[in-house]
Amino acid sequence: MSDSNSCSLAAAPGRRLADPGTGAPRGSEMLRGMFDTLPLLLGAAPFGLIFGALAAPDGLPASGALAMSALVFAGSAQFIALTLLAAQAAVPVIVLTTLVVNLRHVLYAATLLPMVARLPLRWRVLLAFWLTDETFAVVHRRYGAHARQGLPTTGAHWYFLGSCLAMYLNWLAWTALGVWAGHGWPWLGRWGLEFAMVATFTAMVAPLLRRRPALAAALCSAAIALLARGLPYKLGLMLAALGGVVAGVLVDESSGAEGEHR
Repeated sequence: MSDSNSCSLAAAPGRRLADPGTGAPRGSEMLRGMFDTLPLLLGAAPFGLIFGALAAPDGLPASGALAMSALVFAGSAQFIALTLLAAQAAVPVIVLTTLVVNLRHVLYAATLLPMVARLPLRWRVLLAFWLTDETFAVVHRRYGAHARQGLPTTGAHWYFLGSCLAMYLNWLAWTALGVWAGHGWPWLGRWGLEFAMVATFTAMVAPLLRRRPALAAALCSAAIALLARGLPYKLGLMLAALGGVVAGVLVDESSGAEGEHR
C-alpha cells in the first residue's frame, strides 16, 4: 500500500495511524530510524564541525557554508568543493569533480530502488536528496531484516525518513557550530584541521580495503592523484576519482568472470 493510499484511511479515534509494513505507529518508526542512526551521528559530527571551521579561512562566508550544507548535504563533496573554491578553480571543474566523487550515490539508489519504487514521487525525491553513506547502511540493513523475516516493506519509508532527518539536522547543527567557531576564532582554520579531515577519511576507507575491487580503486586513484598533482584547478582529484571508479569496476567484473568459470 502506498503512502497516498494509507493516508486516505481514517484512523479510529484515539489511535495513531500505524505503519502498514510493521503495524507500528509511524512516529515510532521514525524514532527507531533516528535511534539506529545515533552512533553514526557521532561519527559525522567532526566532519560538520571541521567543514564549518574551515569555511571562513578558505573564503566562504557563513551564509555560503550553511547554504552548502543545507542544499548540497554531502560531506566529501563539500570538502572538495571548498578546496577547489580556495584554489579559485573554474565552476565547471568544481561541478564535475563533485559529481564524480558522488557517483557512489547512484549505486546506493539503484540498490534501494526495488524497496521504494512504489512510493509517490514526492517521497522518492525527498529520500533521494537525503540519502547519505550512513543512512544507506542503516536503511539497507533494515530492509534486509524485513526481507529475511518475510515482512512487507511498504511502510518502512518512515524509518528511512527518521534516519534521513537525524543525519540532516545533525549535519546542519555541527556545520553551524563550526561556522560560529571558525568566524569567532579564525586561527582554528590554521590549527591542523585539514589533517583531521584526511585522517578521518582514511579511517573510514581502510576497513573497506579487504576486497580486491576496493583495493584496486584505492591504489589506482592514489597513483593518479600523485602523478597528476601538478595539474591546475585540482584536476588531479577528478582524474583520480574517475580512475579509481574504472579500476574498481574492471576488477569486480574480472572477479565475477573468474567465479563463473570455476
